[in-house]
Amino acid sequence: MDKATDNQENIKPGDESMDELSERSPVIQARVQKALDMAAAGLNLYPNTFRPETKVASVRAEFGDREAAELEGSEESRKLAGRIMAKRDYGKSFFFDLIDWTGKIQCYARKDKLDGQTYELAKKFDIGDIVGVSGTPFKTRTGELTILVGAIELVTKNMWPLAEKFHEMNVELKYRRRYLDLIMNGDSRRVFKLRSEVIRALREFMLGKDFLEVETPMMHPIPGGATAKPFITHHNSLDCRLYLRVAPELYLKRLLVGGFEKVFEINRNFRNEGLSIQHNPEFTMMEFYQIYSDYVDLMDLTEEMIESVALATVGTTEITYQDEALSLARPWKRVSFLDSLVEVAGMPREALGDLVAAQRFLADLGVEMEGEPVLGKVLAKIFDLKVEPTLLNPTFITHYPADISPLARRNQEDPTLTDRFELFVVGRELANAFSELNDPLDQKKRFLDQVAEREAGDEEGMYLDEDYVRALMYGMPPAAGEGLGVDRLVMLLADVPSIRDVLLFPHMRPDN
Repeated sequence: MDKATDNQENIKPGDESMDELSERSPVIQARVQKALDMAAAGLNLYPNTFRPETKVASVRAEFGDREAAELEGSEESRKLAGRIMAKRDYGKSFFFDLIDWTGKIQCYARKDKLDGQTYELAKKFDIGDIVGVSGTPFKTRTGELTILVGAIELVTKNMWPLAEKFHEMNVELKYRRRYLDLIMNGDSRRVFKLRSEVIRALREFMLGKDFLEVETPMMHPIPGGATAKPFITHHNSLDCRLYLRVAPELYLKRLLVGGFEKVFEINRNFRNEGLSIQHNPEFTMMEFYQIYSDYVDLMDLTEEMIESVALATVGTTEITYQDEALSLARPWKRVSFLDSLVEVAGMPREALGDLVAAQRFLADLGVEMEGEPVLGKVLAKIFDLKVEPTLLNPTFITHYPADISPLARRNQEDPTLTDRFELFVVGRELANAFSELNDPLDQKKRFLDQVAEREAGDEEGMYLDEDYVRALMYGMPPAAGEGLGVDRLVMLLADVPSIRDVLLFPHMRPDN
């Protein structure tokens, strides 16, 4: 980019007075008055007639490698549109940077190349205005690909000044005004383009494995499918309470009862939990189920799926996440839940089946569990504290206790455990899967155990879903199912630290 003074207004959103600009702001008043004057002079501020014929990235791909001499005198005109991001005035000419969804390119307007009226009008265009240009590519003395403007027109008038530079936007403003973040920050545009590509790659992988994509209800009469606190709403016409779904699991497994063999759904779940860099009240999951398979089959499938998605989206299985080098290439490590507590957390093996000893070990870590003690929950808390943070490269943790796995099939050799796994990468859970429980009597008993825990104060305890038990009594084939956190997979592949970085509009505390 040729060096010159940028005439952008010095607006700094990190400063509270600037962040909360109102119509009384002199800067905005001046912008609005300027727009009104333009309109009064007969200029349409919001026309819908300009039609770009190419994108910035296409122009760069076509002309970027050509030598300056080759482009000199070229008549290969290109027509594109975008937002003015910087402007440098030299009197009888001016440069400006134009961005669209695909990238940025410099444009050069000269008085002798435009009629006088158009040139004088174009000089009045502000940073933030959306314009349409036609012109021929050339290289400047510094070798920068630039469009020599042959025609220019206003497409949309900007009335609210942009941030002077992206780094001057504080993080909260970035999330609250995502539209501004996307204008200013090319990396944010990259992340959300990648998110779309990840979801498409997941969908294409599942369809290629003969799974059927389905849609199940988002509002449930009984919350189920996960141990989580639900959001509650009310349907006026039916005069009944409804819950935003915490998981689609029980509906998807009803489809297996009905004869569907392999199903998947990519959609939102809602859980009334706290906010963190890993948690948002609504988030995207992919859940899938297939008959005549078990949790081992799904470990193999999950390895293949994530390896395939990584290659399709970032082009490699060797990635870096927050300065940690990781390999997503198969095969991945597999360790049982109880073995991990012994090998990593340092628990004595004899304490694994002893509630009192497990509580004592947890207390030595400075943690006390609330409510009625359950051995599986105590062990899970120790796992969260001591084991989970160490699982950087992809690791399957298998055979979770039955008392914290209410929908999973019991292990044949040890019925206190289940045929279940969770996948961990960079110290966080990425997927949860198990061989499905299809014994209706065992399922009902586990539901009732969950109800008892909820009545004892556990807000995440499950409800009794009589219709789901009834469905199992018709007979569900042996099956396995999995839930994959799409947001966390995008975080991993995009190398961003917070779930808010991969959600276009994350939930935040109300801005007063």
